[in-house]
Amino acid sequence: MSRVLEAIARYAQIRPEQKAVQGARQSLDYAGLHQAVISLSEKLQQHNIRTLGIMMDNGPAWIVADLAAVHAGITFIPVPHFFSPQQVAHLLGQSGMQGLLTDRPEAVQELMAAIEVPVRQQLAVQADDISLLLLNAGQAPSIPAAIAKVTFTSGSTGEPKGACLSQPVMESVAASLAGVTRACEDDVHLSVLPYATLLENIGGVYAPLLVGACVCARPLADVGLKGAAALDVEQFVRALHEAGASTCVLIPQMLHALVAALEAGMPRPERLRYIAVGGAPVSKHLLVRAEALDLPVYEGYGLSEAASVVAVNAPGAYRPGSVGKVLPHVELSFAEDGEIIVRGRLFSGYLGEAELKEKDRWATGDIGHLDDDGFLYLSGRKKHIFITAFGRNVSPEWVEGELTSEACIAQACVFGEARPFNVAVITPRPGCGHEAVQHAVDAANGRLPDYARVRKWMLADEPFSLANGMWTGTSRPRREQIWKVYGERLESLYPEE
Repeated sequence: MSRVLEAIARYAQIRPEQKAVQGARQSLDYAGLHQAVISLSEKLQQHNIRTLGIMMDNGPAWIVADLAAVHAGITFIPVPHFFSPQQVAHLLGQSGMQGLLTDRPEAVQELMAAIEVPVRQQLAVQADDISLLLLNAGQAPSIPAAIAKVTFTSGSTGEPKGACLSQPVMESVAASLAGVTRACEDDVHLSVLPYATLLENIGGVYAPLLVGACVCARPLADVGLKGAAALDVEQFVRALHEAGASTCVLIPQMLHALVAALEAGMPRPERLRYIAVGGAPVSKHLLVRAEALDLPVYEGYGLSEAASVVAVNAPGAYRPGSVGKVLPHVELSFAEDGEIIVRGRLFSGYLGEAELKEKDRWATGDIGHLDDDGFLYLSGRKKHIFITAFGRNVSPEWVEGELTSEACIAQACVFGEARPFNVAVITPRPGCGHEAVQHAVDAANGRLPDYARVRKWMLADEPFSLANGMWTGTSRPRREQIWKVYGERLESLYPEE
């Protein structure tokens, strides 16, 4: 049986009135959570569903649905809220999803019609207007019964991959996190990332429930998050105070917002004892500023293929500049070029692809090293994929392809590593002025999810060429050389911290 479900059942017996989940309008104690999970599990099993998706805002219902799927032995597939319609269509086609839970059935029905996925029936399954849509999403590769969750990445290209995870693997990570972060029943964890984000799902739901703590599951707008790349800073800080949060998981852009708000005079949330930061690189300067404010910030590192967290700093084991020590269930090795190889509890492969041949190891694509005390340091990525400040993987080639597909854009080079939005250097085609290029950028952005869009851009001084060292013989931009020439001007496109 699931370790998380066993923990909930145990707390329902010994501390039934202990608050387990606190939402905006609804709260559940451990006895209530236990009963809600069983009730929804029984309803889902009545419809013979094997693959269940969810498109829902954060809240108690999301957590109940996740745990009910575990209880019923149903593969659970979160649909990221920032996915474009094309990406949702790809996800549905890959998974052959049979049912979809949502708190906004009309909007989702419209989306299903737009991407031509028939909805056979809509059923009310619990309070708060939660509906189950029964879908005809088409045939897909059979998902093994051992797969509890398929988590789709933000997508370095237009077709994100689904990482298949078993419940024991995810719960091993959750248990390790609970141990190293010293989670306890007195904690209140405020979720400020979407539950479709694997890091929040495991670190912000499973880990607190394992130790009998309270998960504060408020709608994303209530914690200041708007879309995939916008944050109401005052609302965010206010939510930390109102929840009495002791722990939270942040991406670097949120940490920056918190630091800036406190530096500007907003009161520090006094109960905070552990702020995990991950999903993208964190600047050392930001960590220094956070330390000056006495914020308990601990940087970590992970990937979906290892069920989220691989290493994290923690009380008593903290080293600035590192991403911490590896979790107890993880082993690391390194390739000759320094690429990090993860061993331990790993995913079972990508949905629709051949099963992993080597289930005990995964080459991460990240370069790093361990110091003499076992702290892990990252020094770069093998490929061009960059991670934005909001933790989204972006392949610049993908975005550049969309840009140069427009008639007015001859060449483009996109940057955005650890930044809140993407910028580009653009070579226009003859006869195309600034206004025409802006229309072209807008058109390309319309085909991209918001995290991949180009917010600001600048015209190139001259076309990229072999002569100026900015173009390869295979018609690709030389990114390092382009950055040398335009980097300072590109940096000026971002607001000053």
